[in-house]
Amino acid sequence: MYKPLPNCLTIRKSFIHGLGLFATEKIDKDVNLGKSHYATKNEIIRSPLGGFVNHSDNPNVKIERMKKTRHFNIITLRVINPGEELTGKYMNLKKEKNVI
Repeated sequence: MYKPLPNCLTIRKSFIHGLGLFATEKIDKDVNLGKSHYATKNEIIRSPLGGFVNHSDNPNVKIERMKKTRHFNIITLRVINPGEELTGKYMNLKKEKNVI
């Protein structure tokens, strides 16, 4: 069954920009929260999970290409506390090797 967000996350108004992803409970370091982007032959498509991660120069998650796939997942870089917004460092996913 498809689930757009893990139970530990919610979407709400962000102090950074628009809406953001926020932890509803403590999330440990190195947790794979799920697919954020999918690469097709012509474009990169954000999933509902990836669509609400705001940029930070001091991120608490990374968007990582999964080996031998066209999927990118959100992985926590450190413990994230309840109420904390998840932030990533924006990058050009199309430049990632072996994606398209």
